[in-house]
Amino acid sequence: MKTGSKGKSARPTMAQQADRHELYEKSVQDTAGEYAFVSETFQQLHGRPATHIREDFCGTANMCCEWVRRGDDNTAIGVDIDPEVLSWGREHNISKLRPEAQMRLTLIQEDVCKVQTPPVDAVLAMNFSYQLFKTRKTLGGYFSRVRDVLLDDGILFLDLFGGYEAFQEIREKRKCKGFKYVWEQASYNPVNGDMLCHIHFEFRDGSKIKKAFTYDWRLWTLPEIRELLYEAGYRKVTVYWEGIDEETGEGNGEYKPVTVGEADAGWICFIVAEK
Repeated sequence: MKTGSKGKSARPTMAQQADRHELYEKSVQDTAGEYAFVSETFQQLHGRPATHIREDFCGTANMCCEWVRRGDDNTAIGVDIDPEVLSWGREHNISKLRPEAQMRLTLIQEDVCKVQTPPVDAVLAMNFSYQLFKTRKTLGGYFSRVRDVLLDDGILFLDLFGGYEAFQEIREKRKCKGFKYVWEQASYNPVNGDMLCHIHFEFRDGSKIKKAFTYDWRLWTLPEIRELLYEAGYRKVTVYWEGIDEETGEGNGEYKPVTVGEADAGWICFIVAEK
């Protein structure tokens, strides 16, 4: 961690006082939006509500908490291999739920390719984390295992980013309340698709948290993901593309099914894979 502090003052910098998980939730996650998309899409496709979900690569279990808060019948299983992030989630997120809601949420420290859980309506693998699987065999195997845990009308929900800037080595900054979020695509190998990305945070006092999070991924393309899902046995794979706000030219947060997308510099979409 680079603090960027000056002088002899012993006062801790803003970076030293900050919590990287809290910053991540504030700058990256949109649990309310994801909940709305998952619940509304499932209802539209199957005419019934989704109540039981599993969140893979759940991290701080922020989405799991959102899910059980939203409905008294909702249950959530969060799976992550990292004990530190699960512990943080228990202390800072799950502890804030009502006791009965806590009873409807289960956290499991396990590899998502090995974990065994009861059948669920939907599995969520958001924030691109499944891209840590770098071969067709490993990613396709993960998709197959998820399909096995879904109920007969279950759905796997994914998100994906792309566009021609996704293949570039760039840094992008975005202002958040009290800090700046910095996304760095540090390296990309066009031979095998490997990419290394970092998230940094910067503060008003000049201090920084460098490499708060690091991601060693393969940059999968949308056609590859769709092909792997069909090969894993999903009967229908639909891409939901974000609409554009005519005034700002930016995304409007509304996603609709498409067969043709825009060749933008950068885009994020949802992928809905029906069992």
